[in-house]
Amino acid sequence: MGRGKIEIKRIENTTNRQVTFCKRRNGLLKKAYELSVLCDAEVALIVFSSRGRLYEYSNNSIKTTIERYKKACSDSSATSSVTELNTQYYQQESAKLRQQIQMLQNSNSNLVRHLMGDSLSALTVKELKQLENRLERGITRIRSKKHEMLLAEIEYLQKREIELENENVCIRTKIAEVERLHQANMESGQELNAIQALASRNFFSPNIMEGGAVTFSHQD
Repeated sequence: MGRGKIEIKRIENTTNRQVTFCKRRNGLLKKAYELSVLCDAEVALIVFSSRGRLYEYSNNSIKTTIERYKKACSDSSATSSVTELNTQYYQQESAKLRQQIQMLQNSNSNLVRHLMGDSLSALTVKELKQLENRLERGITRIRSKKHEMLLAEIEYLQKREIELENENVCIRTKIAEVERLHQANMESGQELNAIQALASRNFFSPNIMEGGAVTFSHQD
């Protein structure tokens, strides 16, 4: 039969408690030793019995391991403090940036309304003059850009006109060549017809001469 599950609670019987302590202490020390050997780990184990007796194991100096533990805890605490400070700093910077973005959005919204001629009653004479100068500079840039685009469009149309003229010249040249070939073919056909007619006349003339005069008889 297998061993039953042991309930983890304080053993009331003093003798049983002492026996269990000795067994489990030895097992714990053995496990600590195996861990240090198998895994090349630095292990320090300190156990006090209920009577105040000290039991310890360390594959290094207990004091050295404890100092290392204190230093690690101190470094971890310092790292946590730095992380918290960085988090607070970035949160503050993020809040400032959001505020600046909101201010810029409001400013741009007001500027757009002013440029459209709205909400001008709250502006001073100086602010109105600045707005006027800004509008004039904007109009100047708009006109300059429009002029630049018109010149580019005119240049494109001029190039396109030249291309179309060249295409028309090529088309007219091809048409003239086709007409010339057609005229040449017609002239060749006329010459061929004349030659055939001449050959036909030359073929019938000797026959007439060999047959002599044709005599027609007339009966009363």
